[in-house]
Amino acid sequence: MPVTHLECSRTGEHYRAGEVHNLSPAGKPLLVRYDMNQAQRTLTRESLAERQPGMWKWHELLPHLGEPVSLGEGETPIVSLPNTGGPNLLVKDEGRLPTGSFKARGLAMAVTMAQQFGIERIAMPTNGNAGAALAAYAARAGIEAIVICPAETPAINITETAAYGARVHVADGQIDECGALVGKGAAQGLWFDCSTLKEPYRLEGKKVMGFELAEQLGWELPDAIFYPTGGGTGLIGMWKAFDELEAVGLIGPKRPRMFAIQAEGCAPMVRAFENGDEFAERWEDAATIATGIRVPKAIGDFLILRAVRDSGGAAIAVPEAEIMPAVEEAARKDGFLLCPEGGAVLAGYRQALERGLVGKDERVLLFNCANGNKYPLPDRSQRLRLSEAEPALL
Repeated sequence: MPVTHLECSRTGEHYRAGEVHNLSPAGKPLLVRYDMNQAQRTLTRESLAERQPGMWKWHELLPHLGEPVSLGEGETPIVSLPNTGGPNLLVKDEGRLPTGSFKARGLAMAVTMAQQFGIERIAMPTNGNAGAALAAYAARAGIEAIVICPAETPAINITETAAYGARVHVADGQIDECGALVGKGAAQGLWFDCSTLKEPYRLEGKKVMGFELAEQLGWELPDAIFYPTGGGTGLIGMWKAFDELEAVGLIGPKRPRMFAIQAEGCAPMVRAFENGDEFAERWEDAATIATGIRVPKAIGDFLILRAVRDSGGAAIAVPEAEIMPAVEEAARKDGFLLCPEGGAVLAGYRQALERGLVGKDERVLLFNCANGNKYPLPDRSQRLRLSEAEPALL
């Protein structure tokens, strides 16, 4: 087994692999650690090039044994946005994954491990896409799924999650309050808690984004990565992935500057970053159209802030009024439909340019975390009476 142990992200204490875990005794996320010497023997640029594409080809640095629970997770493309931001502005389109979002990576791994441990019932809070991914992979694995989401969750996410057979409950309150109810049920033995970073393996699935982008860019990491940050699993995971890639000799010590992008209506990481705090206080009355980053309190706050600071990056809050115009700009100029969270990331990049935090000549990678078609869009079509229509007037 490639996993040597689990490690508390706060205290560094070690815990046995091969057992069911949630948080460490210190109440912090557990990180999976691997035998890097063993991984290095077979995980080479040449061997990777010969493997079938997709997240499971990185098996030396993944925790599962045997066949994964899979819906055919492929590698997501990196697309340039030359008309929107010039030739150096790239976007990794995670909306091409099963269930239409980057949540598929993490939940594929979490459900794979849950199945391996014999877990029969699993629950989570969600703002939308994570719940749909859990429901899909749980259905594949024959595991019962319970999903609790805030009332502001997009309707398409609610109906999609239910379509996979999950028990879906729409609640008053924010996602962290839904998470408290999930935690209470887990403590009573009703289900396993699969909330963000409250088990060790979603992170391992999400970190594959870091592996993948490194290989796609010729093993040369970008100058900066802009990431939509709610719970921050992907940002934390990529930062972990880069260290693991260096440990096995696939990349050198260069790291991108990591930018955590939030909306002004829910920006706990930005406030903590600007105040120099190690942890982020809960954001009251959170509100933003970018529901995926509407997370008032993240359990991995200190890990997000650590990665941002260690990389020389920043946490940036974007005005609500700039999110959807950014979505429209990329769609009209480059034919690329961002999700609202992706629009927030593009707006954050614009702000970083204005503040001199990133240069126009630098290679920058934005993350589009979901398919833009999963979100409501304004109807700007015009009605037409064919009996009266003249082509020259259209």
